[in-house]
Amino acid sequence: DPWGGRDRVNVLLLGGDGGVGRTGVRTDSVILVSIDTTSGKTTMFSLPRNMMYAQFPEDSPLHDLYPDGYTGEGDAGFYMLNAIYGQIPARHPGILGASKNEGADAIKQAVSGSLGVPVDYYVLVNLKGFQEIVDAIGGITVNVNEPVAINGNTDAGIPPTGYIQPGPDQHLDGFHALWFARGRYGSDDYERMDRQRCTVDAIIEAADPFTLLTRYQQLVAAGKEIIFSDIPLKLVPAFVDLALEVKDAKVRSVVFKTSERFFSGDPDYAWVQETVAKALTPRPRSGPKDDPGRPKNAKSSCAYDPVTPTS
Repeated sequence: DPWGGRDRVNVLLLGGDGGVGRTGVRTDSVILVSIDTTSGKTTMFSLPRNMMYAQFPEDSPLHDLYPDGYTGEGDAGFYMLNAIYGQIPARHPGILGASKNEGADAIKQAVSGSLGVPVDYYVLVNLKGFQEIVDAIGGITVNVNEPVAINGNTDAGIPPTGYIQPGPDQHLDGFHALWFARGRYGSDDYERMDRQRCTVDAIIEAADPFTLLTRYQQLVAAGKEIIFSDIPLKLVPAFVDLALEVKDAKVRSVVFKTSERFFSGDPDYAWVQETVAKALTPRPRSGPKDDPGRPKNAKSSCAYDPVTPTS
């Protein structure tokens, strides 16, 4: 049993962006993928990059430093979830003991403590790496429900250089898939989170066995652009087998976005952890369909449902 008796394996997907004016890498995409090791049934949990007061597990030295969550004096931006990867190694070098990547281990602990589940492994991909991986699998197909900006900066008043136009079943190459996932101009973080989740689902759809075999060389080359992962090489074959199970299984998602129950500036982590526990419980969950913590089927939530422009 490559999974050591675990019913689920939890992999943290991180999208890293150095960006202009930034010190080191900030993980602007944070998605925990929880996979049933038998059936391949998968639930994705998307966390906002600006989530504050991230929790650390009680047995972590970081919990001793931040018992009330990750916060402190100074610029609030240094205490967002996306800053942990760079800030913890800078502020507390060596605090986690032997580590090949302190930033990654710190954000793994932050996600684990905040969601109340273990984080087994992580994969951190930079922007170029993401683009090349999508190109290596021949692109992805997504539904685009409203124009998505390419480049541009809303705060600085810099307009986009173009748009991905709305339409069903749009096949995107790596460049356009990258902007579909990360385009910010005229949209908010939560719209980006929805698109990122749909991007992951589209990659699952595109990565069929024939594609993986025929494009092996391109994938190996693109894989070199992955910044880091702590998945042991000996587990890679098991993950490949499990990925094929995931492709044929149900994929659901929970996006933690602003609602009457969730606010990224001061999250109710008891509710967050209860939501995660319910989403991973095999029995059908009860409750109203408009419950903000209710898992959604990835396919139906990524369906073509164009947004009507407001005048």
